Amino acid sequence: MAAVRLGKNHLRWCFCCNVPVLEDTVCSICGSATEEVEITPPGDVRPAFPHDVELIKKLADDQFGDGSGDALLPDGHIVLLNKAPSLDRMDEIIIDGRTVASIRYDMGSGWILINRMQSAMRIGNVMTKGYVICDPSAVRFIRESKNLMAPGVVDAHPDVKEGDEVIIADTEKNVIATGLARMSASVMILEEKGVAVKTKWTKPEILSVSDRKVTWDDTIKANEPVLIRRRDEAASFINSTIERYDLPAVVSFSGGKDSLATLLLTLDAGRKLPVMFIDTGLEFNETVKHVHDTVSAYALELIEEKAPDDAFFGNLDYFGPPAKDFRWCCKTNKLGPTVNAILRNFPDGVLSFIGQRKYESESRHSKPRIWTNPWTPGQTGASPIQNWNSLHVWMYIFWKKADHNIWYSRGLDRIGCFMCPASDLAELETVKGKSDRYGQWNSYLEEFSSSRRLPKEWNDFALWRWKKPPQSIREEVSRVTGKEMHELNEQSVRSDDRLFLKTQEGHSPCVLGFSVEGALSRSVNIDDLGKLAGILGKVTVDTDGQWLTADNVTVFREGSIISKGSAEDEVRAAMRKMFEIITRTEQCVGCSLCIARCPDGALSMKDGHATLERECRHCGKCLGPCPAVNFREEEFNL
Repeated sequence: MAAVRLGKNHLRWCFCCNVPVLEDTVCSICGSATEEVEITPPGDVRPAFPHDVELIKKLADDQFGDGSGDALLPDGHIVLLNKAPSLDRMDEIIIDGRTVASIRYDMGSGWILINRMQSAMRIGNVMTKGYVICDPSAVRFIRESKNLMAPGVVDAHPDVKEGDEVIIADTEKNVIATGLARMSASVMILEEKGVAVKTKWTKPEILSVSDRKVTWDDTIKANEPVLIRRRDEAASFINSTIERYDLPAVVSFSGGKDSLATLLLTLDAGRKLPVMFIDTGLEFNETVKHVHDTVSAYALELIEEKAPDDAFFGNLDYFGPPAKDFRWCCKTNKLGPTVNAILRNFPDGVLSFIGQRKYESESRHSKPRIWTNPWTPGQTGASPIQNWNSLHVWMYIFWKKADHNIWYSRGLDRIGCFMCPASDLAELETVKGKSDRYGQWNSYLEEFSSSRRLPKEWNDFALWRWKKPPQSIREEVSRVTGKEMHELNEQSVRSDDRLFLKTQEGHSPCVLGFSVEGALSRSVNIDDLGKLAGILGKVTVDTDGQWLTADNVTVFREGSIISKGSAEDEVRAAMRKMFEIITRTEQCVGCSLCIARCPDGALSMKDGHATLERECRHCGKCLGPCPAVNFREEEFNL
């Protein structure tokens, strides 16, 4: 995966005080010059919580012997993590102003520690396993970035296996390089040819270890000028935006760190805005509690909207499992309830302060600081922290001494739904082990995969996270399992529901211009269709309920559809609109988006479905984005 720079690298370090410094070239405590820390883009650095530090130490001890973890990460030092591109998950480890190592989550084996020269030298004096000893004659070649060949191996710990991360040392136990074993210890010692270790980090470095112990309070003190500047700019933005827009204002609070920082900034701006929380029904129990506790702690008004109980599990029959490129659940479980909350509490619109940051993704990097979203009519979004990175957010929260969501202390770096398809496998493994909610989802996946005869790996490696798993993922699963992972049949995972069309051109009494005939793979409930078809035009229904006509399109109960007109584009457009209405009728998820767009209030919710109950002037404004339509759109070629 290519690295993407989403903003300036703000991470610097004061080596005198041994603390990270955001932005400033001079330390505000000692006056020393700070140095930029080399990290992999996008550089959204975050604190390592005790859970993270314990994980890293355990990996070091398991791979290189007891005491390696403490040598790598001594107590009393600030440790940071930086997410780096990887097939699943990888974090760079930063301590004492240097990126010293990485941890990576591999499919089938879990987390491993990947040493660089700094970490290898820290561990070298205490390591009791995971090492390979090279002949002095091989040192020069290794320094030139050449691999360690079998004839150059003097010794190796007997537990070293092919594929292990190892430290290469000379006969005096001086660290020479890090690498990946290509042979087991017994083989590389006896073998007379071949690559024993594929080297990675080989260039000599000066060991950078500080004796100065520090705390996060020391770090906050060093960064206070930066935090004050950031706070004041954000507070000014909040107040000027409120003055600019003649709308009631709220804070959109999800229970995550970014929305918490946004809430705290509105308080620093002198505002006590209502807090709007959308309970998707897929939240961690701890997230819901954190939201209520935070609102209570700051004596704020809470506007809470909860998705219907069946908004997710009830819609799985229509859409199948959500995926990274098929996140219908965001529309049904979050945006739908958001629209309902806005309609009920702010019918004339609302200004929402949202914790959106450009460092989160390429799509968010390109978004403006103030925006509107066609999926949430009536809402104007504004982000006070658009240009902050994760460490800005965390330092501000620490500075304000605010409580955060406990899941950050359990190993997650972002908080969302407990089974979000955007999660990497490492995050899902963390959730499985610590959440009592994942069992229901796992039971559904097992039943779903069994009914469609999907391979066991589809669930084991969370391949449901893609509509069609990428080639790189399939290859990795094949490597781990030894099975050939052929391309999954997408239609075995998603429901097959296609509309087949045939166009006829002519000038006979039956075809004046163009006629488009279609056939659905199912029957149509004409009675239900009649409740929405009036959006297109005057509706005529057969007395026996066998067909319905609206806007020159006729739909028959058995699933055939006919549209006629003078121009092919117009005929196809009418057909498309009718198919949208059929889809909305059959698969309405109750999100109320179409109701919010209707300028005349002709639409309303009835029995959980959108229904046309008043006269319609056919403006078509309600036919905007719709989960039922948009997440099936690519399956139809209209």
